[in-house]
Amino acid sequence: MNRARTFSLSLVLGLLSAIGPFAIDMYLPALPLIGRYYGSSPSWVQASLGVFFLCFGASQLFYGPWSDRAGRRRPLFAGLLLFLAGSIGCIFAPSIGMLVASRCLQGLGAGAMSVIPRAVVRDMFTGVEAARMMARLMVVFSVSPILAPLAGSLAVQYLPWQSIFVWTGLFALIGMLMTGLALPETRPPGPLRVAGSRPIRAYLELLRDARFMMLVGIGALGSAGFFVYLSGSSFVLINHYHLSPRGFSLAFSANAFSLIGCSLLSPRLAARHGLPKVLAAAVAGYAASMTLLLVLSLWHEPSLAQMLGLLLLGYGFLGLVSPCTAVLALDAHGAHAGTASAMLGTLQLASGAVVIALISPFADGRPQPMLAGIALCALLALGLSLLARRRGYLRADIVQA
Repeated sequence: MNRARTFSLSLVLGLLSAIGPFAIDMYLPALPLIGRYYGSSPSWVQASLGVFFLCFGASQLFYGPWSDRAGRRRPLFAGLLLFLAGSIGCIFAPSIGMLVASRCLQGLGAGAMSVIPRAVVRDMFTGVEAARMMARLMVVFSVSPILAPLAGSLAVQYLPWQSIFVWTGLFALIGMLMTGLALPETRPPGPLRVAGSRPIRAYLELLRDARFMMLVGIGALGSAGFFVYLSGSSFVLINHYHLSPRGFSLAFSANAFSLIGCSLLSPRLAARHGLPKVLAAAVAGYAASMTLLLVLSLWHEPSLAQMLGLLLLGYGFLGLVSPCTAVLALDAHGAHAGTASAMLGTLQLASGAVVIALISPFADGRPQPMLAGIALCALLALGLSLLARRRGYLRADIVQA
């Protein structure tokens, strides 16, 4: 595939992958305002975020086998239609309960935009080349945490908060147009129909694959720490540190610059040192930075600069963890890439929903509960990484370039 075609494909897949996260990040500056609008507690407002994660993750278990059986394009169109319907529901939700239900519908649609781009990458690339393609996706994907909070803060400053979901609906329409015009069918023909027609059997095989589950677990725990930050950061930074919605969006967006820089470095690092070694070092750095931030918060309340600096460092390491775990986990499962991608995405988002549910009762607007949840996830990811290395799942020869 020539360079121009590869760039075009990475742009389309990255933009499709970003639609679901954009619906999260653009929504964050409005969380306190939505609570006041409906007269709801922070836990209820955070539930609308947790439900989105849960439905986002669970729906992938359906889209993966379907895409292995019917191809990549048809499930993608279906998911975009569901996401559009959920956006319309959010605009007109008369109560916090209906908003939660509409966010659930959005999540059910967004699952397709998460599973299928990863499966397309696995259809067409392997090894370091797949890591390079995943890094390109993450560069486009990372536009979301830069632009979405800024767009959300502007929306809540000048327009009703419901305007956020007008934009998400528009993104769904743009996604349909991109899929129709620029995304070819990439699922290989023939025997792959068998894997797609027996999803339960395929999922059971994945669950019995210890290497796959450990790699997915590392990525899921790393992502869960970021989800804790997503759910609590607006309350901590706006209510506790007294940032304006725009100031919050700028602080939140700073993490994306670190993520993008490290994502761009990941193919070069992988080519020089191997994906497993890069992953092991990145997990250790992520755990060290987040644990240090927690210790600082327990000793004395961290300043805003200390918190943002260590979060920037930690999420930079996470920018290396995410593409490495995805490539390593999917590398041995090309025969049912959609199903394996679905399992990966489901476990990542389900872990985020579970951690948010566990942390939410302790959320009181102070930074300590949020930072404790982030550090716990990072340390668990480190422990799983060390166990995977001990069992030989992160050997330097495990993925060929």
